[in-house]
Amino acid sequence: MKSLTDLIDMHDASREEFLAELVRHPSDNPAGDCTPHAAMTAALLERLGFHVERHVVPEALVRAHGMVSCTNLIVRHGFGPGPTIALNAHGDVVPPGEGWSADPYGAEIRDGWMYGRGAAVSKSDIASYAFALKALKESKLALKGTIELHITYDEETGGEIGPGWLLAEGISKPDAAIAAGFSYNVVTAHNGCLHLEVTVLGRSAHAAKPETGIDALQAATCVLNALYAERARLRGQPSAIPGIGAPGLTVGLISGGINTNVVPDKITLRLDRRITPDEDPAAVEAGLRALIEQAVTEVAGARVEIRQVLLALPLTPLPGSERLAEALSRRATEIYGEQIGTTGVPLYTDARHYAAAGVPIVLYGAGPRSIEEANAHRADERLPLADLHRATKVVALALADLLG
Repeated sequence: MKSLTDLIDMHDASREEFLAELVRHPSDNPAGDCTPHAAMTAALLERLGFHVERHVVPEALVRAHGMVSCTNLIVRHGFGPGPTIALNAHGDVVPPGEGWSADPYGAEIRDGWMYGRGAAVSKSDIASYAFALKALKESKLALKGTIELHITYDEETGGEIGPGWLLAEGISKPDAAIAAGFSYNVVTAHNGCLHLEVTVLGRSAHAAKPETGIDALQAATCVLNALYAERARLRGQPSAIPGIGAPGLTVGLISGGINTNVVPDKITLRLDRRITPDEDPAAVEAGLRALIEQAVTEVAGARVEIRQVLLALPLTPLPGSERLAEALSRRATEIYGEQIGTTGVPLYTDARHYAAAGVPIVLYGAGPRSIEEANAHRADERLPLADLHRATKVVALALADLLG
């Protein structure tokens, strides 16, 4: 009987072509018309011998989350009585942007690396998880439990109608989960994120008589000064968790004004505040709101309206996640030939939805040594194909340990 790793080695070429097909079909979010990609992915999985459930998210809910279409996929394979472990990877990706040296949808292979949007985050893990499950099925190992593949399509807009919806609707009730990763280490914690829309309101006036109006841009400048001072302060408060770093604050969008010769009556800002696992999200939001409201008072008559756009909670380890992390770290150390440990990361992921539902979860998947090396969310996103194959082995072996 062939070993589990031998079975994985047999399908290296098929796994690379599987990933290439995922990359060649765009699934940008926004715009978020992702059902066509889900249909294509389901067909690929069915060719591997899986039964694929297609869970179409109601149109009104999709629109409410800023997308056009969303269909989530589930594959379930039971080996026998025992716990259910879910493997979650997302098929939606950020738009490619400018500056590529390769076709963003070309899946070009150069010096052993595949280039393309989603090659690393996280279409690679759809491939690694699917082929890990395929190898476990073919191995005939006496395992106890069920493995589910959760392939979702809204990670780039928050995950609420992907994993969040599948769990809230009771479509899946896993006992533990592994979510898409992007570097060698096993991730056990990550930041949360707060997005606020800040609308500064004044009163328009002719530029020849600016004193007759209330300059919303002047008031917004006071807000910006306060926010950037807060960002500098936060740099001195790093998390106690390795890999997390300090809280971050970025103003990413600014719009407003009427014309060059008119005192602006409205300026809108959108800000991103990264929340470390050490912080209280409610206190973070209350503090930011108070800071902004105080800053606006520096311009007499100006007002401010603040709307929460997104609150993604930080990921902190739940009881049971240490068993997942230990199995993955041990097998990764064995396969990579170097010590692979656990860490935190400063971004946020869909893993938080599983944790919020009480499901122990860690992040692990295909990727180079760091997310920067993968060019994730940048031009020339890429993945070493050797790491795609190694990650598949790590996941398969760890699952065999956990269900054996």
